[in-house]
Amino acid sequence: MRTISSRQKGMIYIILSAFCFAWMNAFVRLSGDLPTVQKSFFRNFVAVIFALIMLLRQHGSFRPVKGALPTLLIRAIAGTVGIFFNFYSVDHLPLSDASILNKMSPFFVILFSWILLKERLTRTQAVIVIGAFIGSLFVVKPSFVNADFFPSLIGLLGGLAAGLAYTMVRKLGTLGENKAYIVFFFSAFSCIVTLPYLLFFYVPMTWQQIVFLILAGLSAAGGQFGITAAYCYAPGKDISVYDYTQILFAAGLGFFLFDQIPDWLSIIGYVIIIAMAVAMFFYNKAPRIPHSR
Repeated sequence: MRTISSRQKGMIYIILSAFCFAWMNAFVRLSGDLPTVQKSFFRNFVAVIFALIMLLRQHGSFRPVKGALPTLLIRAIAGTVGIFFNFYSVDHLPLSDASILNKMSPFFVILFSWILLKERLTRTQAVIVIGAFIGSLFVVKPSFVNADFFPSLIGLLGGLAAGLAYTMVRKLGTLGENKAYIVFFFSAFSCIVTLPYLLFFYVPMTWQQIVFLILAGLSAAGGQFGITAAYCYAPGKDISVYDYTQILFAAGLGFFLFDQIPDWLSIIGYVIIIAMAVAMFFYNKAPRIPHSR
């Protein structure tokens, strides 16, 4: 029987993660008019229980590996900000727009990996990242008369925060941190941060809203375990293109559940960003000729 390589495992996990995150956004939207922080708490509360069960089944440690705590904290802070911003954009934009802006994160992973992890960034990679940013402008459509400009900008910043978080996940993978513990630490941190707001500003929910938020939490847990495993198995430059399958899932869910059809500028932006992702993928797959000394 053929053995699956680490890169192939990363590819499978990142597609499963994209599917789960698309459903998470749909369930968040279906939960209706609730505060973003409240939605974030329930999303993470379900995920922390899920991660806790996984840790207990693995008899895993509740202590980080040596030297991992600062990275875990950066991952948790950036991830929490990313969730707030993503949920806000999901509530105010078409699902496909919110998803494509969040999926700027792989390009930010490349930039942060260059800045923070000292991974090599070539001129071609830099041009592709700039191209993806130009594509994002078609989705954001910066204009003072554009009612969607602010939520679009928030969505883009959410993608930046997610990119930083996933860069830290990559670093934690190289440090040998337990995947379940990474998810547990992040989810528990987010719950603790959002709990004071929930205690003072809780908005009563119907049973349908509770069900949708529980489903959002379960989808988020699946997405978190998928993306954590993916980036632990393989570098972002090798697998990040497959994360864009979420746009297809989100567009389908947005159309069938909410009758959402993106405008032509957004579609141009999708095409540019996905084209840049594909270009990056093939660039990273191409053989390199060593420089002569």
